[in-house]
Amino acid sequence: MPIRRFGAHKSLVSHSQTPKLSYGYSKMNVSKSGYRVFSANSTTACTELAKKITERLGVELGKSVVYQESNRETRVDVKESVRGQDIFIIQTIPRDVNTAIMELLVMAYALKTSCAKNIIGVIPYFPYSKQCKMRKRGSIVCKLLASMLAKAGLTHIITMDLHQKEIQGFFSFPVDNLRASPYLIQYIQEEIPDYRNAVIVAKSPSAAKRAQSYAERLRLGLAVIHGEAQCSESDMADGRHSPPAARTTSGHTGLELPCSRHQAPFPGIELPIMMAKEKPPITVVGDVGGRIAIIVDDIIDDVEDFVAAAEILKERGAYKIYIMATHGLLSAEAPRLIEESAIDEVVVTNTVPHEVQKLQCPKIKTVDVSMILAEAIRRIHNGESMAYLFRNITVDD
Repeated sequence: MPIRRFGAHKSLVSHSQTPKLSYGYSKMNVSKSGYRVFSANSTTACTELAKKITERLGVELGKSVVYQESNRETRVDVKESVRGQDIFIIQTIPRDVNTAIMELLVMAYALKTSCAKNIIGVIPYFPYSKQCKMRKRGSIVCKLLASMLAKAGLTHIITMDLHQKEIQGFFSFPVDNLRASPYLIQYIQEEIPDYRNAVIVAKSPSAAKRAQSYAERLRLGLAVIHGEAQCSESDMADGRHSPPAARTTSGHTGLELPCSRHQAPFPGIELPIMMAKEKPPITVVGDVGGRIAIIVDDIIDDVEDFVAAAEILKERGAYKIYIMATHGLLSAEAPRLIEESAIDEVVVTNTVPHEVQKLQCPKIKTVDVSMILAEAIRRIHNGESMAYLFRNITVDD
């Protein structure tokens, strides 16, 4: 009896044929797409970190040209195809912060219009991270920068030790905030003699959580400096003293509210008396006598506060003073001030180029973090978990 065939079943259709799109083009196999690593810097000193990362990854740095025209406009030319690939843009921030930001934005948009699959920004030090809170009539510039990066085409960011972890909420795409503390802790254990006799110091109460995280992992004591000079704020310009005091006039002009000497200018509105802020005298909470003091922070830029803290610790009996920070901006006269201060050594990572400062001050030492950045790139491209890079990292770190 002949077998009746009602048509081919789905399981009988050959899977070896590549599905076709319109105009006869084959569907691109995105699972086998490669990746490229580019540097968005126009200065040679800022490409050193990118070269170290690509050497660890075993790939070549992407071919591109980033330069400033005679009218100071930024121009980016990508010299190879990036269609359908994961693109990583490494951007270290030099002294000219705004130019570096513009270079990153222009390159990201150029890669977006070149049909890159994903554009991941590797920004070890995120600029404007200190401007992440509203102050008086200012603006949250960090939020503005996050919106600009998203608009330019970035789909992911790898950074390190954000000034405030809440900055991650400014972005509409994933942010991996890596930590440099494992490398700095390793430096303490290997390069500081008799580190067991050290104490971790927070130069302000706001840095106490970070210092506690270091102290717990190193099994060391903790000290906090309280009462150091803070940035002065003008209370006269933010409206705290409005409404203004009543003016004494001989007659009522009709343009002012009448008020007597004992009557408030606006009846029914009574505000509590604002007590003026008074900075307490500098004190050190914790014992640092006869010990090595290690001050930890995320950024070292203007070093006046660190120099003042070192003098206080010397007065309290500390015989050696180290400073550990992730981002060594070291602006203005920082190298000279460090060289002339009681600080014995300043240890920073290479998230920001500071070779010139090292020539001016031999106390500045560098820790390389290119390994963790390269591993983050590899894991993101392969779709692997990032949890391994955050092992033994506390929430407060």
